[in-house]
Amino acid sequence: MKIAIYGYGNLGKGVELAVRQAPDMEPVGVFTRRAPETVHTLTGLPVYAADRVLDFKGIIDVLIICGGSATDLPVMTPALAAHFNVVDSFDTHANIPDHFAAVNAAAEKSGHTALISAGWDPGLFSLARVYASAVLPDGKDYTFWGRGVSQGHSDAIRRIRGVKDARQYTVPVEAAAEAVRSGECPELTTRQKHTRECFVVAEEGADLARIEREIVTMPKYFADYDTTVHFITEEELKRDHAGLPHGGFVIRTGRTGLEGEHTHTVEYSLRLDSNPEFTGSALTAFARGVMKNHLRGRTGCLTAFDVAPADLSPLSPDELRAHLL
Repeated sequence: MKIAIYGYGNLGKGVELAVRQAPDMEPVGVFTRRAPETVHTLTGLPVYAADRVLDFKGIIDVLIICGGSATDLPVMTPALAAHFNVVDSFDTHANIPDHFAAVNAAAEKSGHTALISAGWDPGLFSLARVYASAVLPDGKDYTFWGRGVSQGHSDAIRRIRGVKDARQYTVPVEAAAEAVRSGECPELTTRQKHTRECFVVAEEGADLARIEREIVTMPKYFADYDTTVHFITEEELKRDHAGLPHGGFVIRTGRTGLEGEHTHTVEYSLRLDSNPEFTGSALTAFARGVMKNHLRGRTGCLTAFDVAPADLSPLSPDELRAHLL
């Protein structure tokens, strides 16, 4: 199947590397809003201007859209689903129903197949929550993220006047995670589940106290968390915080028995050296699922819940039964 990448930031590079490992995929190229001659791909893929993508109708089997959830994907995915089978990684959980409706309308009208919110959360973590809650209906879900770099929160710090660069780590509170694992089913506030740790490079002469105050009181980002701010040099940031690790874990605790006397815990966890490379790998697997469903005549918008596990794999049903069942 022929795969193309729309957007070439960290996530687009992750998809490029994942397609390279897929035995049943062939990359068509990268589409960018930047000047194509300024973009150099990791594996030598050709680069085209984004506004040329419609020239490739009938050539691209699945277009993987690597934009941001805040402003890019709500516009890009419905527009491109009118012309291609598409996959995106839309991750603003509260807005998923509206995004699904917009993409579904475009894909149904055009006869294409789309899948939104692929990745690890939403995506693989979503599947873990569904499986565990189906098996243990009398229970409670808990999701912890980190320790890892939050690119959105890091960008929010960089927008503060006087900040030259920054990295923000989301850190699970270990005591809260252990309370969940013990089967206590605690009621946890946002502040009790995670802390936030910030490493900030300030511009020369900047007011450090003001920057720290603006970080820890920032609504929707830091105000609801215990937040620690470290001011470091640019050299320290490049040396100690150049990577984009992430991960997390989903836990469900539930009870069975006549009186609920037996407690069970299901946990699914990820530890990622590179968040964008892993997310790109998930998008690529879901692109395979989109193509298989499209060939069966299924149109409209899907999510991770709508794709059979076998559709994500390049292995045949016989191979799956022999080696993975």
